[in-house]
Amino acid sequence: MAEVAPEKIFSVGKLTLSIRKNLLANNAKLAGVWIEGEVSGLKTYSSGHRYFTLKDKDAQISCVLFSFRVTGCDEGFRGKLAEGDEALNGLKVQVAGELDLNMSRGQYSFKVTRVRLSGLGDRMAQYNALKAKLEAEGLNKLDHPELRRPLPKLPHRIGIVTSSAGAVIHDMCNVLTRRFPNIEIRLFPVKVQGDGAANEIVGGIRYFQTSGWRPDVLIVGRGGGSVEDLWAFNEEPVVRAVAESAVPVISAVGHESDTTLCDHVADLRAGTPSIAAERAVPVKAELAAQLADLAARLSRAPRQHAEGQVQQLDYLSLRLGKALEGVAVRAERRLRDASARLAPALKETVARMEMRVQRAALRLEQPIPTALHRAEGALREQAARLDLLNPYAVLTRGYSITTDADGHVIRSADAVKSGDRLTTRLAEGEVASVAV
Repeated sequence: MAEVAPEKIFSVGKLTLSIRKNLLANNAKLAGVWIEGEVSGLKTYSSGHRYFTLKDKDAQISCVLFSFRVTGCDEGFRGKLAEGDEALNGLKVQVAGELDLNMSRGQYSFKVTRVRLSGLGDRMAQYNALKAKLEAEGLNKLDHPELRRPLPKLPHRIGIVTSSAGAVIHDMCNVLTRRFPNIEIRLFPVKVQGDGAANEIVGGIRYFQTSGWRPDVLIVGRGGGSVEDLWAFNEEPVVRAVAESAVPVISAVGHESDTTLCDHVADLRAGTPSIAAERAVPVKAELAAQLADLAARLSRAPRQHAEGQVQQLDYLSLRLGKALEGVAVRAERRLRDASARLAPALKETVARMEMRVQRAALRLEQPIPTALHRAEGALREQAARLDLLNPYAVLTRGYSITTDADGHVIRSADAVKSGDRLTTRLAEGEVASVAV
């Protein structure tokens, strides 16, 4: 009977460590390996480290690019890093580094040491150059919403440029007809990826500009995919056709995280084709409900207006009555206040005037006797002076004055002839005489 080998029991830690040592360490098959895939969910932390998932259609692996490893990446990838995390999501790259096993989580990850763009380097350069050209020409409506044309409020015709295969066209038609059953829809089927796709898309856009059936809104788009799958919508002929469209264009390319140059020149960017259909037309039932509500409001409007006017008139009348009453009360109060202030003011004024009169009277009484006394003295003085100058004043001292008939003073006896009539004036009276 064969001997049964004893069971070998590992702890989780020991098993994980064994795998790490024996499978990952010194494994020539895994040394210097490059991995190619699409970047997804990239996020930059405050430390500068970047964590993302590298995936393809079959599998995915977690990756980390430490901040000090960025210098080892090629120039094209560093340029995309400068645009932000969203610019890297969906980008196809090749990464070099080493496979690692996280002991605490038992999870494989890839520590990236170098990154280079995978086949899209030249295309991304073309993308950036065309984007700069559109900006310079004033065609970048995504970043300048004021350049967008408004979509019609109630379109009757919707043109669609997309593939006739797949769920995209069916989803859009379902949304459009559910929201507005009477809408007219016309599809121009095109290839949406691969060789010749750009030319077909341009042809579809131009068809709706020149055909007899002209839509009110044009939807150009496709479902989600990789950057390569969506590249036709970054081709300059397609972008120019969208920008030059006489019909307002909704760009509905890929998913919400996907951005193409068509999104930049369209009048509206929709995250998905279904969202584009929702933005293109209103809901008919909602419009009907709005119209019914407006009709009901319109029928009620005259009565409500009249009632409102009556209420407003009553309110104004009440306010006017209260206002007049308030004015009267305030006027009466002011009059009482003025009267109360006027009586003391008048009494005070009269008292001040009486005091002024009394002071003036006192000032007049005091100088009058003095003035009279001074006037009397001056008069006596003047009288004395006049007496001194009076030629008749000497007569009181016994002198006399003799004048001829003409009143001339006789100063010499020689001036008198015999028979002249003379008058002699004395201190008291006159004496008439005749010369001999």
